[in-house]
Amino acid sequence: MAATDAQRRAKAKYQRNNVKSVRLSFYAGNPEDDAMLAWLKSRGNMTGYLKDLVREDMERRAGGADMDDGA
Repeated sequence: MAATDAQRRAKAKYQRNNVKSVRLSFYAGNPEDDAMLAWLKSRGNMTGYLKDLVREDMERRAGGADMDDGA
């Protein structure tokens, strides 16, 4: 069943107010980027995998105490 105009507007409004996005770029033809992208795709749920990596890094860095170090 196709979404109605009102449903599309409601979804867009919800996402605008409640969802934050981050864009990650990989350069085609760059061997290191190609390898990283292939690895990321092989994990299945890319968003979940990236969130797990960030959580682990935050825990390793004592709960994110040094989050503004630029690393």
